[in-house]
Amino acid sequence: MMTGAEIVIRCLQEEKVECVFGYPGGAVLHIYDELYKQDAVKHVLVRHEQAAVHAADAVARSTGRVGVALVTSGPGATNAVTGIATAYMDSIPMVVITGQVPTSYIGQDAFQECDTIGITRPCVKHNFLVKDVKDIAPTIKKAFYIANSGRPGPVVVDIPKDITAAKCKFEYPQEVHLRSYNPVVKGHHGQIKKAVNLLLGAKRPMIYTGGGVILSDAAEQLVALARALGFPVTNTLMGLGGFPGTDKQYLGMLGMHGTLEANMAVQHCDVLLAVGARFDDRVIGDPAHFASHPRKIIHVDIDPSSISKRVRVDVPIVGNVRDVLAEMLSLVQAEPARPEIAEWWQEIEGWRAHESLKYVQNGGIKPQFVIEKLWEITGGDAIITSDVGQHQMWAAQYYKFDKPRRWLNSGGLGTMGVGLPYALGAAIANPDRQVACITGDGSIQMCIQELATAKQYNLPVKIIALNNRFLGMVRQWQQMFYNGRYSQTYMDSLPDFVKLAEAYGHVGIRVDTPEEVEPALRKAFIEHKDDLVFLDIRTERETNVYPMVAAGKGLSEIIMAEPL
Repeated sequence: MMTGAEIVIRCLQEEKVECVFGYPGGAVLHIYDELYKQDAVKHVLVRHEQAAVHAADAVARSTGRVGVALVTSGPGATNAVTGIATAYMDSIPMVVITGQVPTSYIGQDAFQECDTIGITRPCVKHNFLVKDVKDIAPTIKKAFYIANSGRPGPVVVDIPKDITAAKCKFEYPQEVHLRSYNPVVKGHHGQIKKAVNLLLGAKRPMIYTGGGVILSDAAEQLVALARALGFPVTNTLMGLGGFPGTDKQYLGMLGMHGTLEANMAVQHCDVLLAVGARFDDRVIGDPAHFASHPRKIIHVDIDPSSISKRVRVDVPIVGNVRDVLAEMLSLVQAEPARPEIAEWWQEIEGWRAHESLKYVQNGGIKPQFVIEKLWEITGGDAIITSDVGQHQMWAAQYYKFDKPRRWLNSGGLGTMGVGLPYALGAAIANPDRQVACITGDGSIQMCIQELATAKQYNLPVKIIALNNRFLGMVRQWQQMFYNGRYSQTYMDSLPDFVKLAEAYGHVGIRVDTPEEVEPALRKAFIEHKDDLVFLDIRTERETNVYPMVAAGKGLSEIIMAEPL
């Protein structure tokens, strides 16, 4: 016989979970006691529950394994919601175990009680309230299965304290059968054949890929198909690294801050192959403007609800991206003829010639320059985490990701504060890799307490803070669309980040001039490779992110740094 708490830990061991991120509290003390008694599952103590979920999320993003977080009831669970919603929007496989007040107290407004199931319902793939100790093992088995199959996502398992104290025999199910949940994996052969015929007949083809390529580990299949066809490729923010960023077929990121060539090619193509992407507002802008250019659209996605959600699709293919791309590739290879698209490439090169990411380095430190130097010094092979804002866009534009699972950021929800906990989670899951967090003076302060976690576990991440003394992205919008009324966007009372890093026991370096950037980065990554280094880089205050497609506009209504 085992207690419910023992069963929870045994389940995690059965799922080969190496590390759990969490924060103790009354409702989960039985579980923490069992964690103490074993060594197989490591626990990382964060300083805020939000960071626990973000760090677990980073494990999933960087490795493909299911991330696990453990938090207490009430405020522990509510603090975790932002992390859960972040993972949900980006389809990240995760299991979050939340404590709950004893069963007899539920609904009595007990101390640290909240309706975790009700609160998390809109932002999880599924959630469970365990009411019997016998249900713990099958529920956790189901949670891992649901989180990591079909379109992945976070699953919450809410366990009352008395259930973790009750005893029963431990039996872990080997298989899961859920009557109402049968995700489609294999794409329809007829649809795939139809799609390949369209691609082979295209005059102006385009391949547009998103996070689904990363999640299904389909980068190899995508590269092989793109090379076999010779077609141009673009990625969404979530899809970066799915196709090599240094490849000549790659046109850069598309969307609100995408390159001119990527946006124009997607707008003017005649056949668009969309793979694991969702045509969201930040990617295609105004759907009516997008639809004004007729094109045939092939959409491959594991989630049928994502297909034809915002744009009409001609050839829908529901299935696992990796398998569908592999089948497409074999059909393409069986066809001797290839589309003649030299004229289309000529047109693309015309757009490329505008060098939409070009910037002028004069006076102060340009944030773009910092990212380019970071890419050089890390050999383009570091795991890069970012927060949300201007720095996120510059990282996406100027750090050329050649491999998947190197770029961790909040795409769908746009959560400030994720950068540092992501970096810590990635460093724990990938101890042999360089990890750098690109952040801003606003974002870093949302989870800055995790510098203590980094110290406790000796995590040598590098924080590159592009400090413009503004909430940069909001300021950019206020400048462009609100006549320069900078309402609540300037940071009048910033801490001395160098002293703050030192107070937490880390290394702080302040960088004030362009000449100091490269030496400072080399010092951080070489001289202090085993230390956490906080680089406070004082960038030009009012540098904007370009190109830009304003919200509600179309892809061809792009604003450049200099008029075309």
